[in-house]
Amino acid sequence: MSTEKLTITNKLITTEKSGIGIANSKLILIGEHAVVHGQPAIAIPFPLVGVESVIEFHKGPIKFDSTFYNGPMDSAPLTLEGIVNSIHETLKYLGLPKKDLVIKIKSSIPPGKGLGSSASVAIAIIRSLFSYANVTYTERELLHFANIAEKFAHGSPSGIDTLTITSESPVWFEKENPVSYISPGEDFHFIVADSGRIGDTRSAVESVAHLLKKAPKKIQAKIERIGELTHLAKHALEKAGKNLLGQMLNEAQKELVALGVSDEGLDRLINFARKEGALGAKLTGAGNGGCVIALAKNELHSRQLADKLKEFGAQAVWPFVLRKQD
Repeated sequence: MSTEKLTITNKLITTEKSGIGIANSKLILIGEHAVVHGQPAIAIPFPLVGVESVIEFHKGPIKFDSTFYNGPMDSAPLTLEGIVNSIHETLKYLGLPKKDLVIKIKSSIPPGKGLGSSASVAIAIIRSLFSYANVTYTERELLHFANIAEKFAHGSPSGIDTLTITSESPVWFEKENPVSYISPGEDFHFIVADSGRIGDTRSAVESVAHLLKKAPKKIQAKIERIGELTHLAKHALEKAGKNLLGQMLNEAQKELVALGVSDEGLDRLINFARKEGALGAKLTGAGNGGCVIALAKNELHSRQLADKLKEFGAQAVWPFVLRKQD
């Protein structure tokens, strides 16, 4: 959405433009880490938290106005290097000068929690830049510029974050293969719980790569097992139902523990969710901090489990439903 307002100053007509872009977040249901090494993963758009970017004309150097950084873009911290590079490339592509803008970002996505915060911010900003330029974008263009930011944020990202954030359905993702989409055969009630600790995707991905070099046979077997579980999870989503899906989530968590990407805080939340009747629970995202995802029996159980996880010490809890699709 682009808005434009005409104002008259000293008998000169000037145009005040603005551009708006929004993006939700994402969850990896199953397949994290294995997806980096050629196995499939399933990710879900997560609309309960998201990002809004508003771009307005502001004379002078480009500025950020956000909770995570406020000031000139050229002085932005290293953590925003990917976003800055993505903005530079998008402006160049759109033929816009690298000046005279303020980028106002509002985000409800907690960063470093495996919910795709960096990708969501990038996508919202890119959408707002295209909106500001009054140019329509293709999904291919959007993903291209967002992935510039992701490479800086994560080193060798799978690409699953940007694809899922721009999707309305669960995504079946395999590197080097065309993406496909999953139509759930029933409603699935999930709870996402924030451990309160920030994870580091880049270091977690690198640690698994290091393990793979150190013990290739053993770690490759773990990675392939996660791939098998992901295929079974797809079948559960489409046909077999929530009981099988819960089992697959639990089995995947065992493999992630073996890969060294879970930790005591995540295990504590996962074990509590299972004790309170969750059909399955595991970490979601890179691990070693971040969030867990639990599968409830039904809507009532989802609400009860969310309350109990909050009481148990989760920093934030989001119950949500993955709806049946015809």
